[in-house]
Amino acid sequence: MKIKSFFLFGFICLLAISFNACSRKVAAKKPKLVVGIVVDQMRWDYLYRYASKYSQYGFKRLMHEGYNCQNVHINYFPSYTGPGHTCIYTGSVPSIHGIAGNAWYDRDLKKQVNCIEDTSVSMVGLGTMAGHISPRNLLATTVTDELRLATNFKSKVVSIALKDRSAVLPGGHHPNGAYFVDGTTGNFITTTWYMKEVPAWVNDFNHQNLTLKYLDQDWNTLLPIDQYTESTKDDEPYERSYEGESKPVFPHHLGKISKGHPDVISYTPFGNSITLDFAKAAIAGEHLGSGDFTDFLAISLSSTDLVGHQFGPNSIEAEDCFLRLDRELGDFFSYLDKTVGKGNYVVFLTADHGVSHSIDFNVENQIPSGVFKIDSVADKLNGMLQDKFGAGQWIVSHENMQLYLNRDLMAEKKVTETEIFDLVRSYLMNFEGIADVIDLKNIANSQVQNDIRVKLTNGYNLKRSGDFQILYNPAWVESFTQGATHGSSYAYDTHIPLLFMGWKIQHKEDYSPIDMTDIAPTVAALLHIQEPSGNVGKVIAPVLQR
Repeated sequence: MKIKSFFLFGFICLLAISFNACSRKVAAKKPKLVVGIVVDQMRWDYLYRYASKYSQYGFKRLMHEGYNCQNVHINYFPSYTGPGHTCIYTGSVPSIHGIAGNAWYDRDLKKQVNCIEDTSVSMVGLGTMAGHISPRNLLATTVTDELRLATNFKSKVVSIALKDRSAVLPGGHHPNGAYFVDGTTGNFITTTWYMKEVPAWVNDFNHQNLTLKYLDQDWNTLLPIDQYTESTKDDEPYERSYEGESKPVFPHHLGKISKGHPDVISYTPFGNSITLDFAKAAIAGEHLGSGDFTDFLAISLSSTDLVGHQFGPNSIEAEDCFLRLDRELGDFFSYLDKTVGKGNYVVFLTADHGVSHSIDFNVENQIPSGVFKIDSVADKLNGMLQDKFGAGQWIVSHENMQLYLNRDLMAEKKVTETEIFDLVRSYLMNFEGIADVIDLKNIANSQVQNDIRVKLTNGYNLKRSGDFQILYNPAWVESFTQGATHGSSYAYDTHIPLLFMGWKIQHKEDYSPIDMTDIAPTVAALLHIQEPSGNVGKVIAPVLQR
């Protein structure tokens, strides 16, 4: 009898151990923290172009430990910062989520509006900006919204960037905080959309005056300058000098250049430095990754974009910016390992868009390229339409390579859009660099290649986009003579990196075609939450395979 009781007791203990193990397994079914990193203006090829100089702890750690999606493209037009960040976090496109550009012409207000403009809110924090910004113009939910909804707002979401739109749009409608930099003071601030006053940890961070400390130094190359063999020489005519510099060359004397204007930090690699400093402060201050529910930290690294615009993608400055970022990402991943725990968090890294080569760089290397002076051409178009249809401002704005027509004037003069389109297209097709002009209400009947037709359809928002889309030949841009820019439907602007690393993510390279819209539903599936409301993307299933 005693033997039977002993075995019965042992069996019960085994059941208890199994139950506890299962309970622990259930409790660990989600990561403690998701970190989304958007590197502004990072072309996919930067993973490999500078690889010989990367450390083992930043980009290479992502590539060696994580799931590397090699063939990811933006699937809408135009490829700008606002739509890019929105697409990544909504799984949607401008035709649905409404962020049709960094700005657009508002037909009711009869003026250009910023994509996050909101006059009903004001600034909060140690700054001087008006701070009239919020996610009000965003028509769909984000994956960060859905995480908050799925946990009855117990998960924390914090979104940070130098640029306001790069913090506001990923954070969604109801984050615990969305912080961006006030250019006048260099402090991280927010708006009344989110809170009435910033937390103590934000004030503590701002009181360190790190922006001014970073700017109180020269920007020299991280490595000896003769090792930057992936880039052109240091002094090229197609690079833009900082104000106060005679030439765009190293060292850049930041103290003299900034002259007390902290916003200069955005145009240096140290803008990324202070963003990641603030990210660490947010993890500590908000106790991210330490609760019972998955938290989310959205980080946008904006300086790569502003340095790229200033100097172009072939500059030593651009290369140095990425080499420094690589080291800082390695340090940040080490911080996550120590605070949240290696294997307890997931990181995904991607970009909002790529970038073209500088125009004169292309010309110098016999690559067809050029600049289309849209301002002067729009004035001539107006004159031509006045000669044909009568006095008035027939084209009221041009944004995002689109022309906005004066619909009130058209109704008054009883002129149809088709009449205007035929004249405009015929006129513009005479210019070098113009590939086509598309009537955005009639995209289906255009003669453009199918991939571009899909991007135009996805990018066209009936209420916010223009009437006619100007399509340029590859490597042609609008009104941008120095530095570099982006926005087109071509691969140099649309091919972006995408890597997942961390909690239950296997190491693999995937060359299958993936759209930018696939990121959000994949993160949602990873967390077992609903995909965002406007989602059109598909789950990248192999990322989730164990």
